[in-house]
Amino acid sequence: MKKLLLALLGVGAALTVSLPGAFARTEATQAPDAVPGITRNSIVIGGTFPLSGIASLYAPIPRGMEAYFNYINARRDKKTGQRGIYGRKIVWKFYDDGYNPGQTVQLTNKLILDDKVFATVGALGTEPVLAVRPLHQRAKVPQVLVSTGASYWGLEYKKYPWTSGWQTDYVAEGRVYARWILQNAPTSKIGVFYQNDDYGKDYLRGLEQGLGARKSLIVLKLSYELSDSSYASQLSRLRQSGADTLVLFTTPTPTARAIGTAKAVGWNPKQIVINSVSATDQVMAGAARAAGQDYVNGAVSTGYLKNNTNPKYRNDGAIKAYRRIMANYGPDGININNTFYYYGVAKAYDFVKLMYLAGRNPTRASLMAATAKMNWVNPYALKGVRIKTSRTDRFPIDQGKVIRYNNGSWNEISALYKGR
Repeated sequence: MKKLLLALLGVGAALTVSLPGAFARTEATQAPDAVPGITRNSIVIGGTFPLSGIASLYAPIPRGMEAYFNYINARRDKKTGQRGIYGRKIVWKFYDDGYNPGQTVQLTNKLILDDKVFATVGALGTEPVLAVRPLHQRAKVPQVLVSTGASYWGLEYKKYPWTSGWQTDYVAEGRVYARWILQNAPTSKIGVFYQNDDYGKDYLRGLEQGLGARKSLIVLKLSYELSDSSYASQLSRLRQSGADTLVLFTTPTPTARAIGTAKAVGWNPKQIVINSVSATDQVMAGAARAAGQDYVNGAVSTGYLKNNTNPKYRNDGAIKAYRRIMANYGPDGININNTFYYYGVAKAYDFVKLMYLAGRNPTRASLMAATAKMNWVNPYALKGVRIKTSRTDRFPIDQGKVIRYNNGSWNEISALYKGR
């Protein structure tokens, strides 16, 4: 019995020595795979976008992101010598929700439960993002750099710490339009046409806040539903109100349609203001076809990214890099002048920066912590714009310029402003 006891003690001592080492080796080799969407050599992320339907003009955004991710996967990092991000290649999955929040819920569940993504990135649309924000919160899955400027993302970060925004928020942008009108057309009679949801109402709130005591300059504000087949009634009423300034807080396709309808009902406003979401060459080309080039010339908006089609930036390093990336890693046969591809590349750039900031062995929590420590220059943004957040400031981009459209191009007409 004594010999047996000594033998058992010897085995126990051996196990005491060897097991911690074995556990350490197992943890070292398995830890990267313990985080959903993260393996030794990959990072799985995803998002939902309107590839079809009324907001399908946004469809190039995830393709632009894809091109940049393909570029990151192919190039070798100058510091680490590794491809991808710390040797992990980005696997990018995106689905078509048709700008329908119900579809967004189903497809986001698919991304989280079936695809087991590390995070969702750049998902588009205020209402779609709102529909799945609680889902990300419950599952503790990052919902980062969403493609919507609703003020919620920056204002409600304590309540929803798993969601982060990116672009200039709509309330701040609305205030900029108010400031511009008060400085340049203080006797305007404003007619507002806005999308009847949180997206349009955020813009309207900012405009009214910016006008302050001069809010009476708004003579009429009318909304539309995404399901509306015609805007003739609303645009006729705006014309009859005596408004001489048309302010559009609309998504791309409705913007072109509203401008065409305004012309058709005989309204010739002195000034057209278009929110930045729809201030693209593609939208304006459609509006010009519907109403005529002279009708849309002089329209005013805001911008925070360089205009990749403006001759001013023909020799800009970032624009050249964008063209190379799209030519080498983008889909075949695309129009690289489409501003939404450029937007996608610019956003993907910041996500890659976030992943480096999240660390060599990132967790979902470390990614969200990184969203509160952004502080860099995005080369695709206007000179002077800095991507910056803090523990108490969750608006990454709050700078930009007023821009004016003329004969096929948007041009900067103001100094850099700070939205918040």
